[in-house]
Amino acid sequence: MATTTKTSTTLDPAMETPLPPAPEVVQLEVGLLQNFCEILFCPDTHEAAIVDPAWEVDTLLREVAKRGLRVTTVLVTHTHNDHIEGVGEVVAQTGAVVVVSPREAAHIERDAKTLVDAVDGADIAIGRRGLRALDTPGHTVGGTCFLADGYIVTGDLLFVGGCGRTDFQGGDTSAMWRSLQRVAALPEETRVYPGHDYGPTPTSTIGHERETNRFLLCRTFEEFRALRERKRT
Repeated sequence: MATTTKTSTTLDPAMETPLPPAPEVVQLEVGLLQNFCEILFCPDTHEAAIVDPAWEVDTLLREVAKRGLRVTTVLVTHTHNDHIEGVGEVVAQTGAVVVVSPREAAHIERDAKTLVDAVDGADIAIGRRGLRALDTPGHTVGGTCFLADGYIVTGDLLFVGGCGRTDFQGGDTSAMWRSLQRVAALPEETRVYPGHDYGPTPTSTIGHERETNRFLLCRTFEEFRALRERKRT
């Protein structure tokens, strides 16, 4: 169950109210770019959400069927193609609504029958469970993390041991720094579910990342910018 103590330690306006009970999580690696997709579900109603479906939609929907779930929602952390290519197929087969930042909704309108704005601090119901949208730009202009009581789905903001690039269109190193600082202020036991399998483990915790992630170890924005914008070879 959510508690005020756990959610108020960040002093973040989006955390002023307790989080809803968290959906259960199934993490799957799919596609050619080591993408992670999460299936989040309510064990009481069997309603489910799929995060960033872009690859192997048949695999995702088989997992949903195996567990006796019904997909009602697609959650989009950002609209790069490797995170949204399968949205249209999921919507066509399930009728799910699509939750996405209003700053990136235009990139996905063709694939969604019903769009729901991922507004900062807004709770998104999945059956009797739910998550909270956090506005976390930097990798893209409308980057969104989805926070549950005990874990956070970070897309391409925070990886295990790394963070998202800022040299794509819509990237912003300053915004990335602020978003990382926001997420890093969450309770240390918060489990991290990233958008790609780029680290030594599929998941991590905020506490572990604060202690080991070179991007979170930066003491100033200038230090972070020098590291993040270092020429890629």
